[in-house]
Amino acid sequence: MTTATTVPYVDLVAQNASLKPLLLAAVERVLDHGAFVLGREVETFEERFAEYCGTRHAVAVASGTAALTLTLQSLGIGAGDEVITAPNSFVASVSSISLVGAKPVLVDVGADRNIDVAKVEAAITSRTKALLPVHLAGRPADHDRLVDIAGRHDLLIVEDAAQAIGAEHRGRRVGSLGTAGAFSLHPLKNLGAFGDGGMITTNDEQLAMRMRQARNHGLVSRDECEFWSRNERLDAIQAAMLSVKLDCLEDWTETLREQAAFYREHLRLVPDVRVPSEEPHQRAVYHAFVICCEQRDELRRYLFDHCIDTKIHYPVPIHLQPAGRSLGYHEGSFPVAERQANEILSLPIHPHLEPSQIERVVECIARYYESGPLSRV
Repeated sequence: MTTATTVPYVDLVAQNASLKPLLLAAVERVLDHGAFVLGREVETFEERFAEYCGTRHAVAVASGTAALTLTLQSLGIGAGDEVITAPNSFVASVSSISLVGAKPVLVDVGADRNIDVAKVEAAITSRTKALLPVHLAGRPADHDRLVDIAGRHDLLIVEDAAQAIGAEHRGRRVGSLGTAGAFSLHPLKNLGAFGDGGMITTNDEQLAMRMRQARNHGLVSRDECEFWSRNERLDAIQAAMLSVKLDCLEDWTETLREQAAFYREHLRLVPDVRVPSEEPHQRAVYHAFVICCEQRDELRRYLFDHCIDTKIHYPVPIHLQPAGRSLGYHEGSFPVAERQANEILSLPIHPHLEPSQIERVVECIARYYESGPLSRV
């Protein structure tokens, strides 16, 4: 992020600076003992992560994509199977299904930008093996109705919780709601590594054991391979530093929730701006604070001109990506997701955002809508 940006979308430099002594001490401990792959740091981080999510097991892996693919693989999902998910997530949600040989089946989303549960059942066939809801931007999907559907059709639920660590549905944290949960620990996530990383959570002991092998070439021991698999292990240095950040996660999350509440309160009456809601039984964690507005591109340029950085998550739905052509969908297949893709705008939200900065964002958005197109400067 350049210093010219008055309100940066994220500020990892500030986050890491505040923790630098603790992070360097964690790295030194790993350097001193020399066990750089898996080992005690990873085991400790897994134990703490599982406790945080309210699950019996957590399996650390190399990325969020690895978390999804290894979970699907370990559940026996592959060629000839179908997995239902949403078209408006990051591409890894769908690519992971394809990478294990299964067929992604897409279902449109609702106003909350999560999968529209009312449309899920119509997409189920005799080949459907799992539902893969995405807790997009840190807001939990409608788990109650998904469980009901999964139960009636004997389906697995794999949570894509990449953006939602700490989010809750009726007091239970995501990652503990389905058969397994897949998390990304990419640097831009609410709990971010210093490179790529991921985590899988589950209450199924046999599944956890299988995934521990799957992340490590399918090895039972150093010299015995039970099945072919990949190298998707998390490095010890990453685990050591992530354990430092895990101590801060709840404080950071509460800060994000306070910022989201400020945005919601001050933008809810601005014409043409729709802010994300939060149900009483939910706890969203605001990996992104995404507004919707018909003049999205014009507003984004206006904010950029006033040194406010924004993002779009995501401007092209998965079925309209070049890689998505093979899925068999077309423009118009998912009208809600497609309309939202032209309206969504992610505002700055991060634990080191100053009150004056978030006030500046609100003031600039209000000024954009108060002024006429010729007077905007």
